Amino acid sequence: MNNQLLREIPKVDDLLRSPALVSLCQNAPRSAVADAVRSVLAELRSSMLAGEAAALPDEAALAARVAECVKCACRPSLRRTINGTGVILHTNLGRACLAEAAAAAVAEVARGYSTLEYDVLTGGRGERYSHVEALLTSLTGAEAAFVVNNNAAAVLLILSALAEGGEVVASRGELVEIGGSFRVPEIMESCGARLREVGTTNKTHLSDYERAIGPDTRALMKVHTSNFRIVGFTESVPRAEMAALGHAHNLAVIEDLGSGSLLDLAQFGIQGEPTVQDSVRAGVDVISFSGDKLLGGPQAGIIIGKKQYIDRLKRHPLTRAMRVDKLTLAALEATLRLYASGTAFEQVPTLAMLAAKPETLFARAEALARALCAAGAEAEPVSVEDQVGGGSVPMQMLPSFAVSVSPAAGRSVEALEAALRLGEPPIIGRIDHGRYLLHVRTLREADFAAIANAWKEAAR
Repeated sequence: MNNQLLREIPKVDDLLRSPALVSLCQNAPRSAVADAVRSVLAELRSSMLAGEAAALPDEAALAARVAECVKCACRPSLRRTINGTGVILHTNLGRACLAEAAAAAVAEVARGYSTLEYDVLTGGRGERYSHVEALLTSLTGAEAAFVVNNNAAAVLLILSALAEGGEVVASRGELVEIGGSFRVPEIMESCGARLREVGTTNKTHLSDYERAIGPDTRALMKVHTSNFRIVGFTESVPRAEMAALGHAHNLAVIEDLGSGSLLDLAQFGIQGEPTVQDSVRAGVDVISFSGDKLLGGPQAGIIIGKKQYIDRLKRHPLTRAMRVDKLTLAALEATLRLYASGTAFEQVPTLAMLAAKPETLFARAEALARALCAAGAEAEPVSVEDQVGGGSVPMQMLPSFAVSVSPAAGRSVEALEAALRLGEPPIIGRIDHGRYLLHVRTLREADFAAIANAWKEAAR
């Protein structure tokens, strides 16, 4: 029986001549259609050999499968998703969502020429970093600033420019590893600097730093442990004391702040997250942080600090390899202008999500549940906890609400999750104790209708 079915599988060229696929070739590359035909026929052949197919699909059914394959192959790999996980800075989903003003600024400079390195006042060459430097210094109180492509690059550049050939003194309790196995000790080694560890995992004193200073010391380094916490019997050296010690010995004091918040987040229940301004006021010489974490902007490594050090970084050979493009600068400038105008909490999505009130989240959960129930689903609001994510504020959860959605009759929760994830746009939810959850903090109300329609498709 299987051999007979195998002989009946149409040839690729014969199927390509069917009216449905001839029409499809008018709207998609013929090569893409041919590849899809081969894929569909190979899948069909495998099903027959495994005894899973008892009959040959008709030509219309095969053409429909091919059309679906072509659609999947031709759509962008990098595309929008709907984030129902409750993780605000979800690294796998692109971290911070840009403000509308930032997205518009990117589109404006992307579709034409720009003043990237052109000074319209003089008609001569301009400075790439001038678009954001004044904003950064005004917002933080630092003397100077510039930007590279991410915070890992910023740390690499700072250590290469200021500590190559010498020692950097750092606390054992701050030798972090971030994503992609980026470890502070190893990055120091690659920069040509030697790490001088002081203190213990849970306790480091000012005297530990002072005893470690020698003729080869180039800098003292502090690393904000933004992706983990040591709790219990702990002690670390305040920034101001560390800065005073470094300056007394004519050493640069460096801090990798990681998340880089420009605003005090304690009002939203997020405790112990320092602001960039705290480090500047404490006298730290060079500070680096991410643009796409708590700042809520594009991926970037922002470096601020004393002008004498920032000027050295700008002149370093690595700077050109790490420089940001016009799209990043456009997004960052627009985001910083929202901070300068005092509207960041309303207009920067990351901050708006952090600031969302419980009653607002519950009302949103009720609205989504109603939309899903109208589509035929069983759905109800439930209490949950959300995460900031992106290696930021690891120990603090945000009380929130989600919608628990039941799969259609005869379907599993896992099947519902897969169907929504594989839809267009992909909807990324979370399974918890047998429940499929959509956290509303990270959802836009404009997506509720799309979620309800996706449930309808999954229920078929």
